Amino acid sequence: MAVIGIIALVLLLIVAALAALWMQRRRRSNALREQFGPEYDRAVAEAGGRRQAEADLDQRRRRVEELQIVELSPEESDAFTRQWNQVQLRFVDRPAEAIGEADQLVARVMERRGYPVSDFDRRAADISVDHPEVVSEYRDARAVAVKNADGGASTEELRQAMLHYRALVGELLGKTAGA
Repeated sequence: MAVIGIIALVLLLIVAALAALWMQRRRRSNALREQFGPEYDRAVAEAGGRRQAEADLDQRRRRVEELQIVELSPEESDAFTRQWNQVQLRFVDRPAEAIGEADQLVARVMERRGYPVSDFDRRAADISVDHPEVVSEYRDARAVAVKNADGGASTEELRQAMLHYRALVGELLGKTAGA
């Protein structure tokens, strides 16, 4: 009878440990889903599974925590806002050139804030940690900028890209840039 009681206790402990592990993973998943929003779903689809996607998102979060991301001073923010407004004005007459300028301005703002800017995929991944609501727009805008550099973007695509860049610039500057 004692052996059956010990076996039952061991089984109960195993079930409790599995339940605790399941709850911990669920809390982690929920926390990542809440932090990353739609980027969570994109990462799951891209990685082909939740476990790999969550490991990637967690790695992004840890990497960005190690960066020294800074807020811009009011003067810097105002200067970047003025630059952004000039880019938007140029868009009216020279949309193809303005998209390239918008892409470069975003990279300069990100660099000044402390984000590494050498590789676009890394830039997008890093920005997704703090600004998940605009990272898909950034990817879309960048795709149009690359297409534009090859001479293949339509005026409507350029217009959409400019709106996407505006959303990102607004997030990075902490305000609605040029709106």
